Amino acid sequence: MSTLVLALAAGAVIGLALGALGGGGSVLAVPALIYLLGFTPAAATTASLIIVTATSAAALYTHAASGNVRWKTGALFAAAGIPPALAAATLATRVPEPVLTAAFAAVAGLAAWRMFTSPAPGRQPRPVRPARAAGAGAGLGSITGFLGVGGGFLAVPALVSVLGLRMRTAVGTSLLVITVNSLAALAARTGTHTPLHWAVIAPFTGAAVLGAWDGKRLAAKISGPALQRAFATVLLAVAALMLTDALR
Repeated sequence: MSTLVLALAAGAVIGLALGALGGGGSVLAVPALIYLLGFTPAAATTASLIIVTATSAAALYTHAASGNVRWKTGALFAAAGIPPALAAATLATRVPEPVLTAAFAAVAGLAAWRMFTSPAPGRQPRPVRPARAAGAGAGLGSITGFLGVGGGFLAVPALVSVLGLRMRTAVGTSLLVITVNSLAALAARTGTHTPLHWAVIAPFTGAAVLGAWDGKRLAAKISGPALQRAFATVLLAVAALMLTDALR
């Protein structure tokens, strides 16, 4: 199968997941770039930030049009995550590749676990508690910067359990957080001289953006819990593959 076809297929799957679930899809971007498209871990995390930023922004537009974004809450989360995202992105360029791969495997496993055990949607929105929101946002920014993932698999449960947002609103709001954090982390990696293979990144991103537009419609047709469980199973397999590779 040609590189172009692989990039288009992987991008479509990741975009669908991100648009439907508000997170999790970006966790597959890095392993897809490494194992399907031959990127190094460092190059894959940087390329993933480009893909995630564009895809999240596209998905954010569709959710905002439906009124599913809490802008003030998302802005607080995002603002708290920007400094950690910048610092972690700089640190990631100095970490040995096996360590980066093992760390990513751990996060993929955590993402799968959170999808299997995600909390029930909040019944009533709660007042935003700045300290708790800022703490969750800072942790999310660190993961985004270090591993090149959006972190929506952590943002959505946090927005539901900590702030009591309904699931649809949490998904939409998480996309705002992902977009801002990914953009900040990408800015921190500018000038690191990591090679960017645009012949792969561009079609991958385009397919992901188109997939994100369809992801919201997919979520309306398929049971959310069923979609999450299926995706979590894939993530567990990816985590096992990457951990095995890191320990060789």
